[in-house]
Amino acid sequence: MFKIFNLMALLLGLANVSLADNGPANVTAFSSATPGSAMPSPWTLTTLPNVARATRFELVRDTEQATILQADSEAAAATLTHKLHVDPNVSPWLSWRWKVSRVLESADLSEKKRDDYAARVYVLFDYPVEKLPLADRIKISLVRSLYGQELPAAALCYVWDNRHLVGVSAWSAYTDRVRMIVLESGPQHVGQWRLEQRDVAADFRAAFGEEAPPIAGIALAADTDNTGENVTAWFGDLKFSPVPEK
Repeated sequence: MFKIFNLMALLLGLANVSLADNGPANVTAFSSATPGSAMPSPWTLTTLPNVARATRFELVRDTEQATILQADSEAAAATLTHKLHVDPNVSPWLSWRWKVSRVLESADLSEKKRDDYAARVYVLFDYPVEKLPLADRIKISLVRSLYGQELPAAALCYVWDNRHLVGVSAWSAYTDRVRMIVLESGPQHVGQWRLEQRDVAADFRAAFGEEAPPIAGIALAADTDNTGENVTAWFGDLKFSPVPEK
């Protein structure tokens, strides 16, 4: 049970997203930051106590001489989290580019013991806990009592998968408060930058059957602690906007 609670805390950026505090109205860019291990505020590393290794995050230069985020995961897990305060009714479109060094051979989003991904992007929502069923309220209250932080009660997780078709949407193997959405899958585009644009408000409605609450944060990850595999993922700038990028 505690492994599940710990993993929920990590994946949802629990240690760094306080829903009582308003964050910036958009995501701090990597491209204007100095390469190195220091992340621009308010990007913050969240590690998992029960995982021996943490994914290593570093800012590096890409071939176009822009600063990007590099995540190296060797049988490891961690997230890089950024708190926000975004109205999805005003700025529902999230855009970013990413690439991976490989796909994970043995990962499977339908199984807890193989719940790993070459790359993930989480969108965390300030969902009213009082709207949850009693069992979910009890679970979240327990996690909050253990960690002393606010736990986002709903999240979308966009993934670079290995086996499921692009467009597949399913609940996390750990919790039905996180909806997994496959945006890239298989080896076809390994080593290539891929541009993603998502209407997160529409994705939230499709997943949870109601209008999206305020966005409280995002989190980035490349995790391989369950499969024991190795992968490197790269992320460019992320941005919320009223309309898709052209």
